Amino acid sequence: MSTAPRQRRKEARPQELLAAALTLFVEKGFAATRTEEVAALAGVSKGTLYLYYPSKEELFKAVIRENLSARIAEAVDLAAQHQGSVTDLLCHVMQAWWQQVGMGPAGGISKIMMAEARNFPDLARFYVDEVVQPIHRLLGGLIERGIASGEFRPVPPTETVQVLIGPMLHMILYQHSLGACRLHGPTIDAPAVLAVQVDLILRGLLAKPLGH
Repeated sequence: MSTAPRQRRKEARPQELLAAALTLFVEKGFAATRTEEVAALAGVSKGTLYLYYPSKEELFKAVIRENLSARIAEAVDLAAQHQGSVTDLLCHVMQAWWQQVGMGPAGGISKIMMAEARNFPDLARFYVDEVVQPIHRLLGGLIERGIASGEFRPVPPTETVQVLIGPMLHMILYQHSLGACRLHGPTIDAPAVLAVQVDLILRGLLAKPLGH
């Protein structure tokens, strides 16, 4: 009897566990999610889950690495290889983040951290180290790069990063809170909002107005 299907199943388990964990964490929050629920959704025993992730905290950290840290690393690699316009690169990075994170369940991790970080300081520190600081370094580096090349005006990079992040974070939090309740509130067309944000930000950043 061939062991290949069983071997493939074993190799796929970490990804299956992370997918199940992301689903439940986003749906219920970190504190309310139980590891046995994650194991059941992934179709394995609780003991099998602990073979890969020895605690719920380690499982959550792995979810962050898989869904956020990895995307940031990809953007950092892209920025390092990019030779053209910083404006085009900045647009691409922001749009890619929304498509890869903001539009899907991974965006719910930000909502979890905003709501529960105070109760789990170790996870808060991990999130800051793995997500917040790398994003700030990436975007701040792009702003500084654009200033150095003469493409951007000499704006303060740290404060400009906050302006870049704010609207997208708002849309992600709304999508995973009020938006998930399907209330008759304001409709947010996220891609359209992102397009307006990028246009406004770039018009404020560029050393030469668009069209010149």
